[in-house]
Amino acid sequence: MSISNSLPTILVVDDEESFIEALQVGLKREGFRVEVARDGAEALAVFDAVRPDAVLLDVMLPKISGTDVCREIRKKSTVPIIMVSAKGAEIDTVVGLEVGADDYIVKPYRLRELVARLRAALRRGALSSAAEETIGIGTVAIGGVSIDPEQHIVTIRGDVTKLPLKEFELLYILMSNAGRVLTRETLIDRVWGSDYFGDTKTLDVHVKRLRAKIEKEPSDPQLVVTIRGLGYKYEKIVA
Repeated sequence: MSISNSLPTILVVDDEESFIEALQVGLKREGFRVEVARDGAEALAVFDAVRPDAVLLDVMLPKISGTDVCREIRKKSTVPIIMVSAKGAEIDTVVGLEVGADDYIVKPYRLRELVARLRAALRRGALSSAAEETIGIGTVAIGGVSIDPEQHIVTIRGDVTKLPLKEFELLYILMSNAGRVLTRETLIDRVWGSDYFGDTKTLDVHVKRLRAKIEKEPSDPQLVVTIRGLGYKYEKIVA
């Protein structure tokens, strides 16, 4: 979180002046401090200089694409990132989520919806440390995967890795309820909060990212399985 200003700082990355001007006025009126970058290279420089509390990141940018900017930010920060797509194309939103975005919104959007999503993301970010502390009371190990809630570490068939917060929370909830079907609504509520405004696509993409990391064959998952029409289940396997 930025500490130089009491107002939460939002880095707006967009090359359309009409959107930038409207967001500067609207977000400032809603109690945010706004920093602006107009291309991908500038976005990375401003991010390092300002350390914003959240990033509103357009997909289509000059110099460096929004997805590449998101990927670079994720290498060094878990700051909330909301991707913005003018096209609303499936590929834009899915790729954005796959490289680490927390949410996405399609232009044109209502300022009220954007502000609600930003505030929800900021609340989750501010409470992330507490969430990690309360997510569970001990290590869970099933099917060659173990997860340690205290140190925020996952071990996959002997290899230790650290997952982004949302993937970690999702995996822990699934493993802690191994053998039980958890509905999409339950998982979204537990991981993203009851005030989440998006659809289930965000959850499905996070599950896909988890499978790529923990499954021996992600295309044929044996640990995190889909229960059609309901949700997902972590198989209760004795390793």
